[in-house]
Amino acid sequence: MMPASAFLNIAHRGARAFAAENTIPAIRMARRTRANAVELDVQMSRDGELVVFHDDDLIRCSDAIHKYPLRTDYALSAFTLEELLLLDVGAWYVNELAKAPLHRQLYLRDLAAEEVERWITPADADEYESGSVCIPRLREALAVSHECQLVVVLDLKTIPRRYPSIASKTVALIRELGMETETLITSFDHVLLSDVRRQNDTIATGVLTAERLYRPREYVLALDADAFEPACTADADVIRRGGAPEDVDTDLIHELTDAGVMVNVWTENSESRMRVLIDAGVTGIFTDYPNRLARALAVAGREASIRPQLRRRH
Repeated sequence: MMPASAFLNIAHRGARAFAAENTIPAIRMARRTRANAVELDVQMSRDGELVVFHDDDLIRCSDAIHKYPLRTDYALSAFTLEELLLLDVGAWYVNELAKAPLHRQLYLRDLAAEEVERWITPADADEYESGSVCIPRLREALAVSHECQLVVVLDLKTIPRRYPSIASKTVALIRELGMETETLITSFDHVLLSDVRRQNDTIATGVLTAERLYRPREYVLALDADAFEPACTADADVIRRGGAPEDVDTDLIHELTDAGVMVNVWTENSESRMRVLIDAGVTGIFTDYPNRLARALAVAGREASIRPQLRRRH
């Protein structure tokens, strides 16, 4: 686990409010916006290569329909790595920013004009719409994250797809790059977490959930995991105790942290709600706006130190 004073400001899919999600520019933007960790989604191409992409299909965040108009299946797993690398995954983000706020994707609707001016330079915008931003190989994304001194939180995607070798390939790559104490492997597929643990006793793992778990402390410890990572969104607030968003279940949080388990919640973009969560004792927050979380931490007298080492609980 991390030292008690450390806090993870986790840039969700990179700092995706300020760059196209799950891209190399988004990883670099995470560092610029004062994150000390970056969350990336891992899938596999049809020919078994590890790549960074969130959605099951390529439609929302790429030009796949235009590049491959005759395809009938746009699932990422239906494309080879060579085909994936031809896709542009940057221009769609610039197109979103050109829309009126209420017509953008939900997480971009409260992106303030001052934030755009502060964080997205003309050179950034030119890069995003240049056609040169492509889906990263996981190897490349890990190397850039290391260069940026960021902890890496990898979300292994297997539902609705099944990637039988995704855990073993990811663990092997992390070990090869010497990033075992810089990486936290998470998943909604908890069987995958047990696969990771059987293969490696050094890499930290985290239990992602959008549902309430029965006895979460015992559940996390039974998986020999190191983090509990519950939703804190309006439609799936796992750690809310009552009706109000401010009524956080601090007993649950402390039960876990007292056992040495990190509690990292997702995905929070409201600065006031961030302050509530920090005061409640969470150890990390996934956010599309690391700049806002950095301010919230400063108000709380906390600091997200650069790349804290992820040490196991024992």
